Amino acid sequence: MGRFEGKVALITGGGSGLGRLCALQWAAEGASVVVTDLIEQRANVVAAQINDEGGKALSLKADVTREAEIEAAVAAAVAKYGRLDIMFANAGKAVPGFGTIALEDISEAEWDDVNDVVYKGVFYAGKHACRQMKTQAEGGNIVVTVSAGGHNAYPGFGPYCAGKAGAAGLVRSMAYDWGRYGIRVNGLSPVHGMSVNFALPPETPALGMSYEEAQLAESGAGWDAATMFPGPLKVKRPPSLEDNAAVATFLASDASTYMSGVVIPSCDGGSFARTSIPIPENWSLEDQA
Repeated sequence: MGRFEGKVALITGGGSGLGRLCALQWAAEGASVVVTDLIEQRANVVAAQINDEGGKALSLKADVTREAEIEAAVAAAVAKYGRLDIMFANAGKAVPGFGTIALEDISEAEWDDVNDVVYKGVFYAGKHACRQMKTQAEGGNIVVTVSAGGHNAYPGFGPYCAGKAGAAGLVRSMAYDWGRYGIRVNGLSPVHGMSVNFALPPETPALGMSYEEAQLAESGAGWDAATMFPGPLKVKRPPSLEDNAAVATFLASDASTYMSGVVIPSCDGGSFARTSIPIPENWSLEDQA
């Protein structure tokens, strides 16, 4: 379809999961992509695949907690391709113990380790993208991977949820402050269909599967939405990375040109449509008496 023809996109955390999938898809639709990742080899693999398939890609090691590395990545994108149209601030990090440590037992160092990625890293990505985009007549577009944890709590993920709530706030603040330069900023909050690599060590090769798909592959079971999916929406396949990538792609494309400051709960399966109050279906006032 060529939705990204002539566009230059920089993706943080682009070596696996949602970032990797978007890098491959956007390059296939014409974008020149700068793939950054904390694990340089993962970024190299993605960029090599894009280039081997006839696309344009550059790979870089970039730690989003180090402002100088994000500034350098933006400079490299401009040096290579002449501009920056899309910044996808996608890099994330889970809490230590993946939710098994009580919030009151999280140390200051552990708190900072998570929030330097999911909160401060978003600021660095937006800040240096903005500085470049302000110089461009067409402005630019910043997309942020927030999380359902930025809206609702995940058990044991207090530092992560706090940082993601902050990232949602940054989306609104950046959109308001930078809209005058023609820069729009939006976010997506994956609920289901998240990358299984998020729960694995950073050096693990990209698996390209959601948690749900990985669980099915491991068990050999067939998908049964009625018993396997907790949300009210029942679909005849498990949620996938593609479901979240579709929303990221919409926000990164010109199809959302007049949207800014919005955070969309992507792949939520109807989870945000209901209250937690346990009201049974087909209830009556007599039943509640």
